[in-house]
Amino acid sequence: MQLLVAVINQEEKLDEILSGFLELGITGATIISSEGMGRVLSHDIPIFAGLQTLLARSRPQNQTIFSVIKEDEKVEGAIALLQEICGDLNNPATGIAFTVPVTRVVGLKPELGEGEL
Repeated sequence: MQLLVAVINQEEKLDEILSGFLELGITGATIISSEGMGRVLSHDIPIFAGLQTLLARSRPQNQTIFSVIKEDEKVEGAIALLQEICGDLNNPATGIAFTVPVTRVVGLKPELGEGEL
């Protein structure tokens, strides 16, 4: 099992991503609104104030998606889907995605077509 964490810089892409997750059989995710460090610094620290106008144009709000995914194939599919919808995540201001191994889960519903975890 893996925890997929994806920060999406284009919030208008969120519905398309979640629909794609459903098609992959990923039926659960938590989404929170988030801000990057550069955006926060541009408001709070005068030396970074010049970043504010740059960031305001490039990304108004980030969305962070958390999803525990049981199968490695689904993880690979989810990352491929993110890149298909958002563009190459290696490009600046596109987003990031990473996984963390999960050794124990309590209270997670099974994914589509699977029994209990």
